[in-house]
Amino acid sequence: MQVAVIGAGYVGLVTGAGLAYLGHTVRLGERDSEKLKTLEAGQVPFFEAGLEQLLSEGIANKLMSFHADNKEAVAGARVVFIALPTPPAEDGSADTTYIEGALDDIGPVLQQNAVLVLKSTVPVGSVARFQDHVDTFRRGATVISNPEFLREGSAVGDFLHPDRIVIGTRSQEAAEVMLELYQALQAPVVVTDPPSSEMIKYASNAYLATRITFANAIANLCESVGADVKDVLLGMGYDRRVGFHFLNPGPGYGGSCFPKDTRALVSIADDAGYDFSLLRGVIEVNELQRHRVVDKVRAAVDLDGATVGMWGLAFKAGTDDIRESPAVFLADALMAAGATVQAYDPEAAHVNGVIRVDDAIQAVKDADVLLIATEWPEFQSVDLRAVREAMKTAIVIDARNMLDPDAVRHLGMRYEGIGR
Repeated sequence: MQVAVIGAGYVGLVTGAGLAYLGHTVRLGERDSEKLKTLEAGQVPFFEAGLEQLLSEGIANKLMSFHADNKEAVAGARVVFIALPTPPAEDGSADTTYIEGALDDIGPVLQQNAVLVLKSTVPVGSVARFQDHVDTFRRGATVISNPEFLREGSAVGDFLHPDRIVIGTRSQEAAEVMLELYQALQAPVVVTDPPSSEMIKYASNAYLATRITFANAIANLCESVGADVKDVLLGMGYDRRVGFHFLNPGPGYGGSCFPKDTRALVSIADDAGYDFSLLRGVIEVNELQRHRVVDKVRAAVDLDGATVGMWGLAFKAGTDDIRESPAVFLADALMAAGATVQAYDPEAAHVNGVIRVDDAIQAVKDADVLLIATEWPEFQSVDLRAVREAMKTAIVIDARNMLDPDAVRHLGMRYEGIGR
């Protein structure tokens, strides 16, 4: 099938490369000339395991091409994906300006029976609004919702082996086109109306953010009553009604989706006249959790003039993404209090003011405290004796509960985790 994808960001590139892998011809529209050069060379401008290989295969099989002109990208396409950012506005609502601009650009050249797919996370009611917009250019093109559920760090696997595929449309023809497009994927398909499809994405992310925040709240309570949150959550997780996923205490959720989507859903609720107090509480507790970690470091050492060795800058393991990263928040807060932060992360980019080093031991050299901020698995195999020898003061604040407290304390180091 002839497919166009507008936007070569995280979602657009994974979607485009994945569809090419399934045998579709994909033309990807991207305005950033430097990004285009990178893609044409078969390289990915961000870290995502397996994506570069998928991209290279698509190019080698002549199933992927890249275009600076969106009109050129969509010419003759049966399905057109919109995968553009919807950043938060000042009131927390999703800003759809990029999508509106793209529709103005490609609307006049869409194929008469094109299916225009909103892959971006958009407010409930966007399909109807954008359908009216498109109708001013090209009657016969159908706007539908097809939300993405890609996790950074495992996006290729998520695309090829999805938990479900959600299609939001009232058009039988458009639904059949999407079923044909995805027929090679073995996954449950939910075909529903557009508002329900749009809500599924927000509701899913809000629920997962709530689980993370619940785990943090329980961890905080465990600290007050002398319980170990690891054992508490282990005992909970064996209950099949609960499970273990997204119950890992830490410095709070971050990244490009959960913070933005939870705030956007509160805004959607406000517009509908519903006070979503539960989700407001989740957002508040998540913000407070970051400050609790800073307070743990402050209680352990005088931050003014201290050196903090930090392990991790990305918002989670498996990605180089530092957007809304709790680790970056912690680093900024510590530096604002007068500390020097020297950090190691296997993939994340430089953060202003942070001294970035090449390995975990260098990060703790002459440090007053070690702060573990991202849950990279390799941190569990670092030689703790070497850590102890490199540090000025033997204090570990494990904000991801990565290390064995007994092993750390056995070496004469002070250990403090989250809820332990």
